[in-house]
Amino acid sequence: METNLALLLLFAPFAGFLINVFFGKKLGRNASGILGTLAVTVSFAATLFFFLQVMNTKVPVMVNLFEWLKLANFTVNFSFQLDQLSLLWLMFVTGIGTLIHMYSISYMHDDENMHKFFAYLNLFVFFMITLVMGSNLLIMFIGWEGVGLCSYLLIGFWYKNQTYNDAAKKAFIMNRIGDLGFLIGIFILGYLFHTVEYDMMKTELTNGWPVDKTWLGIAMLCLFIGACGKSAQIPLYTWLPDAMAGPTPVSALIHAATMVTAGIFMITRLNFLFNLTPDVLEIIAVVGAVTSLVAASIGLVQNDIKKVLAYSTVSQLGLMFLALGLGAYEIAVFHVITHAFFKACLFLGSGSVIHALHGEQDMRNMGGLRKVMKITFITFLISTLAISGLPPFSGFFSKDEILMTAFHHNKVLWIIGSLASIMTAFYMFRLLYLTFYKDFRGTEEQKHHLHESPSLITFPLIVLAILALVGGAISLPGMSWLNEYLAPVMAKPAEHHHLGNTEYMLMGIAVVGALIGIGIAYAKYIKKGEVPPADAEITGVTNVLYNKYYVDEIYTAIIVKPIYAIGSFFKNVIEVALSGFVFGLGRAATLLGNEGKTIQNGSVGFYLLVFVLGVCSILGYIFLVK
Repeated sequence: METNLALLLLFAPFAGFLINVFFGKKLGRNASGILGTLAVTVSFAATLFFFLQVMNTKVPVMVNLFEWLKLANFTVNFSFQLDQLSLLWLMFVTGIGTLIHMYSISYMHDDENMHKFFAYLNLFVFFMITLVMGSNLLIMFIGWEGVGLCSYLLIGFWYKNQTYNDAAKKAFIMNRIGDLGFLIGIFILGYLFHTVEYDMMKTELTNGWPVDKTWLGIAMLCLFIGACGKSAQIPLYTWLPDAMAGPTPVSALIHAATMVTAGIFMITRLNFLFNLTPDVLEIIAVVGAVTSLVAASIGLVQNDIKKVLAYSTVSQLGLMFLALGLGAYEIAVFHVITHAFFKACLFLGSGSVIHALHGEQDMRNMGGLRKVMKITFITFLISTLAISGLPPFSGFFSKDEILMTAFHHNKVLWIIGSLASIMTAFYMFRLLYLTFYKDFRGTEEQKHHLHESPSLITFPLIVLAILALVGGAISLPGMSWLNEYLAPVMAKPAEHHHLGNTEYMLMGIAVVGALIGIGIAYAKYIKKGEVPPADAEITGVTNVLYNKYYVDEIYTAIIVKPIYAIGSFFKNVIEVALSGFVFGLGRAATLLGNEGKTIQNGSVGFYLLVFVLGVCSILGYIFLVK
């Protein structure tokens, strides 16, 4: 029964994908949307069953289908592992996935390719489940590549817009760079352990398996490069803001709650290996802290509502990597969960706004929406308070634990994380004020059609807002259910910081910092009523931030253009030379043939002369040369 149920969990979305691909157009838009939503709902129900079972029994469910690869002393099974970590991830992948599918039924209703959209969403969920359920790194890699493919398909879903196609290609190529590192890391681990099964590697280490620490460090660094690509960390982060070209439900599902957390999942899954490479963990912490600060500073001045949320995602992912680098895996997972709640709500809330404004995404053309979109506003406000780190909202507890851990390990990283958090509070309330407060700044036609979104859009917002409000309860200071739940899959138990004067002081600093950010945003955009200037009027440091530190331009100058130049050189010089040589041989053969055929005139005397000359040449060679 467990095997059948696990396969149902995995293949229900794949079945939805197949049906929508082959029959979706005939079924109609609503039917294809309902079918896609039901497929993910089935997976969520199966996940909930296993989650409750494992929580009670504390025994993971292993599903071994067959022996996949057997090469000398290297064996890999095609099997799945439903333990505490994978089931926790599946809970929000399938749970939030169900809500986003439901939301998409209304949001994508007018799209003629709605069946294709749901097919891609279902396929993405299938590959994400594969990534999380796999019992070894090779199955994880199948899911890893699959979600990258689906990301490409969904970002470029509106393919008639070339800009969207370019964003999809950028995401695909930049992820391939990280994936190469990931694949190299898998090969090295396979060489070191003669297996890539998680449990077997862990068992061998427990039994004293001799491991070359240098090669292990290289493997972990390569795996981290893969995580940087998938989870948008410096220097492989620029694809994610451009990925906002996809429909808003895509942003909520892939770029807030699921795919971008794959890197955190992988590092947490292999925590027993990363613990053996403290230098790599230090690199992870530094990269995460710097990413959180850089992305937050860019988010301060963006005017596209989805771009602000995109850079917010990059910044929050940076904080998660900071926690991973400090060895606080449980805390990183905690922030993954709370972030999934409030960021999915924020993305879907932005989609509700864009839906009401018929595609408008520039916050300079919004304002006053709280009067006509009350549900969207209230849910957006709750999630904004959560991401800003104010108590008692979920983000306060997870972000505070990250900063507290950073303070006890490295004061510089704590300062960087704190600055990023203050910036988060500012730009999120800047977004809130510009979108929902003051007077409406759009066109009269937009103003005339303003309305609250349908219930299929608002219901997921309400559920996610409730989770963003109470989600912090899973890991309260001194009584963390999450830490106890994850204990069996962690090589080292989580550090428990007793709430003393220092900890209360850190909480106070975090809250005051958030209030300062909110206060500055209030003074600028409510009290003074400022509206960000037009693009042509942006100058100075603001212009540098608005143009994202010109990182894309730098990449274009030092990577893209040289590659194009090399390609152009090969095309215009090498290819021309080779083509000239090859075609020259052909022309020479043709010329010789044309000249040679003139001697084929049918004269027997001439043929006899040539024959005699040939025989004499052979005889001369035999007797004179040899």
